Amino acid sequence: MSSASTPTPGRGPLRRLGLLAAAAVAVVATVLVTAGATGDAHPPGLPGSPVRVVGIGDSVTAGTACNCTDFVRLYARGLTSRSTPATASNLGVGGMTASGLLDAIRRPGAIRDGVSRADVLLVTIGANDLMPELQRWATGGCPQACWAPQVSRVGDTVAEVVRTARALRGEPAERVLVTGYWNVFDDGDEAAAARGTAYLAWSDALSRALNAALCDAARRSGATCVDVYSPFKGDGTRNPTPLLASDGDHPNAAGHRLIASALLAASGR
Repeated sequence: MSSASTPTPGRGPLRRLGLLAAAAVAVVATVLVTAGATGDAHPPGLPGSPVRVVGIGDSVTAGTACNCTDFVRLYARGLTSRSTPATASNLGVGGMTASGLLDAIRRPGAIRDGVSRADVLLVTIGANDLMPELQRWATGGCPQACWAPQVSRVGDTVAEVVRTARALRGEPAERVLVTGYWNVFDDGDEAAAARGTAYLAWSDALSRALNAALCDAARRSGATCVDVYSPFKGDGTRNPTPLLASDGDHPNAAGHRLIASALLAASGR
């Protein structure tokens, strides 16, 4: 647990290794989740084949600190249980930023390849782009005028992430779901003890602003915005600790189930 004066790193312990190192050790898990799937399942891309769900983003997507079934696989299992057989590929990378994700989609590699095959694309990104603002807050403060420009830049970058991803697939029926955050940094009892109530109020305002920018980016780029703030925190007064891992930063198993449920509801499933 970090002290109140020392900011914790961005989402996922791999950030200390740097983004390239994190990407190098990230495990890309493709899981067939069709109920009772056998070798005679339809190959991807053919009529009647399983829906290909791909998750991209930061350590929230990757399932860091949870040791549980991540929301990408839970979402695909939810589709399957509702008579839409699905597979899941989790391409989340701890420490990933929106700008780093855009670069990864533009360059040859596992993320670009996975995105180009997605029937449903789940996107959770943007928190790590705001780490400099957390550092400024911890060393002297960072009011709205400090963080607003970066929040706007993140929104524009995420809109471009979605446009680039949709162009790769070239399929009008592809669904892109962009989530927000309950908090872009740590939250709940852990954050209150480590940083104090002033931090909770500051990070909540910043998180709400980022969520608004992400929803605007989704609308501008033809994606669906998925609210996870309300399921975690209601009107902002609910303590999200029961949904968080011990680090106070990442969702636990219950949190991942809640994110998957929000995604399924937003996609009409």
